[in-house]
Amino acid sequence: MDALSQPAAGAPRTLVERAYLELRRDIVDGHHRAGDRLRVEHLKDRYRVGAGTLREALALLVSDALVVAEGQRGFRVTAISLADLEDLTAKRVLIETEALRQSIRHGDAAWERELGAAFVRLTAIEGGPDARRPGDPRWEADWEAANKAFHDRLIGGCDSSWNRLLLGILYRHAERYRHVALRLGALQDNPRDVHREHTEIYEAAIARREARAALALEDHVRLTFELLSLRARELDEFSRA
Repeated sequence: MDALSQPAAGAPRTLVERAYLELRRDIVDGHHRAGDRLRVEHLKDRYRVGAGTLREALALLVSDALVVAEGQRGFRVTAISLADLEDLTAKRVLIETEALRQSIRHGDAAWERELGAAFVRLTAIEGGPDARRPGDPRWEADWEAANKAFHDRLIGGCDSSWNRLLLGILYRHAERYRHVALRLGALQDNPRDVHREHTEIYEAAIARREARAALALEDHVRLTFELLSLRARELDEFSRA
């Protein structure tokens, strides 16, 4: 398994894949923070695998750029910085907005149905009477899954495996920074109407208004960087970068 053959959604097929997915989730969620050393001897019991299996999983995370290999010294969680987030945001905007444009141009009726279904699921979570439950891990997990599905369906009409691969990696890094923003309180102190943002993107995409949809998506992606940049100096991970 390498960066071009990442695990598909669903139950893990091997111990390596299970350890990889669990470690990846813990890094993205912030359980392992930027700069933390990942000691195989300490983590193999936590992830219920042997040392060799855990090293294979960590090597996969190196290919995702979430972990850095330090030669004989082992592995460490990749550092974060505002410069990295700004670069990540720019690359995601570049690739994702072009993929959305291609989807709007070439997406068929099936793409419209799947995008509509994904938007309905997302709306039920973030637009209903119980939409916001700060600190509720179950709500957060449901929202993350529905948000990822919505963004996946937006570009679902663009037939490019490279786009899916690259955006999958970029999205996970963006999600990692979103959890940083939550820990900082950047999103709570500067409330944003995420459902309105998603609605604007969806309505423009489904109406085949290519330029408007791309601009709404760009604004949506860039806002996390803008909010987090106001509070970055307060977080220890940034001081380690």
